[in-house]
Amino acid sequence: MLVCITSKGPTPENPVEERFGRSPYFLFKDTEGGDWSSVANKFADAAGGVGPRAAQTVIDKGAHVLITGNIGGNALPVIQAAGIEIYQYRDSGTAGEAFQKYVEGQLKKFS
Repeated sequence: MLVCITSKGPTPENPVEERFGRSPYFLFKDTEGGDWSSVANKFADAAGGVGPRAAQTVIDKGAHVLITGNIGGNALPVIQAAGIEIYQYRDSGTAGEAFQKYVEGQLKKFS
């Protein structure tokens, strides 16, 4: 299973980015192989409409779960329509810490 985490940088040691569409990076953790990978969000600095385009990046990568601080109203239905579960992380920790909290069942699921 592939878990996506919004991040300020390209590694699990970087802080989680709270804004989904404006996240500089999307980090992906393969829960079966344990590998991390990252994709730069080329829409992070765009003028508008970034949410749905960023959502398509996450969908195209094959994520099953998304961990982020907040997701806008335009991106939310796109992610939900793709069947991706969304979890909220509002702490100031790293992407790796957010993933660990997800594994431990400590994150709130967006409904």
